[in-house]
Amino acid sequence: MSNSNDWNKKIIEEFRANDGRVGGNFDGKPLLLLHTTGAKSGEERVNPVAYTKDGDKLVVIASKGGAPTHPDWYHNIVAHPQVSVEVGTEKFEATAAVAKEPDRRRLYDEMVKIMPGFADYEKKTTRSIPVIVLTPKK
Repeated sequence: MSNSNDWNKKIIEEFRANDGRVGGNFDGKPLLLLHTTGAKSGEERVNPVAYTKDGDKLVVIASKGGAPTHPDWYHNIVAHPQVSVEVGTEKFEATAAVAKEPDRRRLYDEMVKIMPGFADYEKKTTRSIPVIVLTPKK
């Protein structure tokens, strides 16, 4: 297992053991678990991701810490936009959609207000960092 997989596994375990709360870098920050279907493998993947809200929708950012490439989970949601989300102790189905401008910019700026480090991620990369809107299924 890679270091990032080990790190994710520990965060996921802590999240589930503490009703959706984790410490460390995410202490006091909104975090969800995003369940996607692998774009190539078809297997379920789970990733801890910071989020913000936009009305009744949740918003996540495919920043990968400002890396030059998109995170794997981004490719998964493009291939398979039907996802599951865990927030706190709640789990629900949602549809993921990549935000277009000018909404992308507005939503990204909202995340920066909550977690200022996202501003640094934009400075580290030349790619346009995708913003994904998760709309819960009713």
